[in-house]
Amino acid sequence: MPLLEICCYGLDSALTAQQAGADRLELCSAPAEGGLTPSAGLLQAVRQQVTIPVHPIVRPRGGDFCYTGAEFQTMLADVAWLRDLGFPGLVVGVLDEDGQVDMARMAQIIAASNGMAVTFHRAFDMCADPFYALEQLTDLGVARILTSGQQASAVQGVSLLRELNACSRAPIIMAGAGVRPDNVRLFREAGLQEVHSSAGHQVNSPMRYRKAGVSMSSGPGNDEYSRYCVSAKTVAALKNALAG
Repeated sequence: MPLLEICCYGLDSALTAQQAGADRLELCSAPAEGGLTPSAGLLQAVRQQVTIPVHPIVRPRGGDFCYTGAEFQTMLADVAWLRDLGFPGLVVGVLDEDGQVDMARMAQIIAASNGMAVTFHRAFDMCADPFYALEQLTDLGVARILTSGQQASAVQGVSLLRELNACSRAPIIMAGAGVRPDNVRLFREAGLQEVHSSAGHQVNSPMRYRKAGVSMSSGPGNDEYSRYCVSAKTVAALKNALAG
């Protein structure tokens, strides 16, 4: 049965995902940005309270994956912090200006991780040539690649996912983006060993008083009186569907 990784944006979601049967967690902050490096407090709390493997993301900002020197130094410091906390793996991705894996910087990250399992995240889906990127990441020795098959969703990209999986003994090809209980069988049938899902839903704020006309968010459509959380029901349904 394929392994199920759940993306979590807080301690409550991490505990929910674990209790519902997730095999591994990707830990992030900032869902509206697509996932950024978690805070020190969250990392420590998850390390203390979650027993299944947790791989935090190392991403200093939203946007593209071509970083300044200062941003990259921050990433290396975060990698060292995760290593020293004892996390078994991390999630990261660095590209150059031409849409290729930045081999020199990724090599530094892997060296700094000192044996942690490195997942190259969906920066892969922004690469100019996925098969060349696969060769690069194989040479670097990353553990897995999280990808939608260079499409908006993994369902749309399942053909490329199948091709990548067929020609890669390592790294592992892990399907992610839009993976839900009603479509996860497609990835099992494609022969993939791992799938990734947020398994999320919106949870309403408990606040009774709600200030109208003031927002802390730059997104005009964002609702600050709801938040994105892992659904235990969805995690369980994914596990059942993967079991066939």
